[in-house]
Amino acid sequence: MRLSQLFTKTSKESTSDAESKNADLLIRGGFISKTMAGVYSFLPLGTRVLWKIEKILREEMDKIGNEVFLPALSPTANWERTGRLETVGVLFQASPANAVSLKNHDVRYVLNSTHEEIITPLVQQFVKSYKDLPCAAYQIQTKFRNEPRAKSGLMRGREFRMKDLYSFHVSEEDMMDYFLHKAIPAYTTFFERVGLGDRTIIALASGGDFSKEPSREFQTRCDNGEDQIFHVPGSDVHWNRELAPSKARPWSNADEAEQERKDVLGKGIIGVAELAKFLGIEVERTTKTILFETEKKKVVAAAVRGGYVIDEAKLKQIVGCTSLTLATAQTVKRVTGADVGYAGPLGLPKDVQVVWDESTKGRRNFECGANKTDYHSVNVNFGRDIPEPKEFFDIKVAREGDADPKSGKPYEVFRASEVGNVFTLYRKFSDAFGFTFRDKDGTEKPVYMGCYGLGTTRVMGVLAEVCNDEHGLRWPEAVAPARVHIIALAKTREEESFTAAEALYDKLEKAGVDCLFDDRLDQSPGSKLADADLIGVPTRVLISLKTLAKGELEVKDRATGEVTMVTEAKFLMRYSH
Repeated sequence: MRLSQLFTKTSKESTSDAESKNADLLIRGGFISKTMAGVYSFLPLGTRVLWKIEKILREEMDKIGNEVFLPALSPTANWERTGRLETVGVLFQASPANAVSLKNHDVRYVLNSTHEEIITPLVQQFVKSYKDLPCAAYQIQTKFRNEPRAKSGLMRGREFRMKDLYSFHVSEEDMMDYFLHKAIPAYTTFFERVGLGDRTIIALASGGDFSKEPSREFQTRCDNGEDQIFHVPGSDVHWNRELAPSKARPWSNADEAEQERKDVLGKGIIGVAELAKFLGIEVERTTKTILFETEKKKVVAAAVRGGYVIDEAKLKQIVGCTSLTLATAQTVKRVTGADVGYAGPLGLPKDVQVVWDESTKGRRNFECGANKTDYHSVNVNFGRDIPEPKEFFDIKVAREGDADPKSGKPYEVFRASEVGNVFTLYRKFSDAFGFTFRDKDGTEKPVYMGCYGLGTTRVMGVLAEVCNDEHGLRWPEAVAPARVHIIALAKTREEESFTAAEALYDKLEKAGVDCLFDDRLDQSPGSKLADADLIGVPTRVLISLKTLAKGELEVKDRATGEVTMVTEAKFLMRYSH
């Protein structure tokens, strides 16, 4: 590709997306253009990178599945059938945009954010017998999600490219075998090939209400990542914060003498830090009590130490329910006699299940809601004011400084960006569509499913986010827009340095080595060199009258910054294979 033929331009100025490193670099480098929040156009260089990422991905996915291409639109009836039309919070719909279109067809479709509602009935058409299973199909498709806040450039968009793979099985065992021994290794190989293998780990995360085990998230270490990963030191165990088991950093005042309990007036205080300051106590002495209702309308009171947030997924497991919702103001009033914000574990009705987090253990003279509007109880003690809990649980979202409960070791905590996710669906979607198969004994049995997602545009964003320096991008060779960036320092096309550079470009292209040739004559040498660093092709070759006089090429390794002088023959030998 000759740079003179590109209609796009680089930019030296920071963009409006400067807070997102990947967006800023990709826009300034001429890879993408922002259309609107969360939506980007891919320019020639960016399209090259995306194609290479997807080519590598196809090579790995073709080993474990068949490629298909599914529609972006789906009927609302399919989503109603799975019960997700009114519950998936990121769904867009497609409908007539104006009166003229409305006259053609008054319709409402779902603009797919994921494709379980399409792939399941599709495969159902063809799979009838155990002989047809297992099978798997994947696609690379544009997805649409109504993200509440599109941010972080390509790492969190409203329109993006994603590879989604779905597998279908005769049993839970077969599903798990594919999940563990085919899907996960294929993902691992892909991330190694695109240049993220050394910084991408597998983290355990929520598998959803229908899965018995955690999902596996492929998380790339990234300072600007949206996820917080908790690593057990000395092991390969990583947890997403949402699921990380947690033992709170010790805080105990068990040696204190019990003091007289009092109810303190404190109206309109927001947050435990403000409350602790008002009461003149430590945050750790405060207690946050939240009331929930299960799907069976059972009321559950969850209590954690001040500074922590309740993890509803953990709480559901302890309670043994399938769903939890915050108790309504009316329910809080009925149960506690107080308005929302003043609930506590004191004197609750016997039919309310109280679940205490382990962070609340071993304290004396602690604070909690008084179950009286505007009042807080202080100097509360187990045994005297509240029965000592028979058992404490882990129902909190982990915090930095917490320890792994099994090893007792404090977690190593780092930021990361999710680039892939694999999880089991079991019978969630097959049951919804009545998808069964005829087994060897002639009986009808349910189909088990797995789902495996990987955002290709997100991978490109993460690569840009982590593969850069103060001068610009540093693409891994496998996904770079070109392998070699040739610069001719010449003022005319007739100069020897230009003709030599053009000849090298032709030789490399004929050898199958994709190149960028900076053949622009209206740019200064400094501008050309700066653009090369910004674009980030792995190898830069500079040809000038000075280098020609020595019979050599000036070759720069973009990753290391090392500059060497080599003959053209020796340089071409690198690509002879």
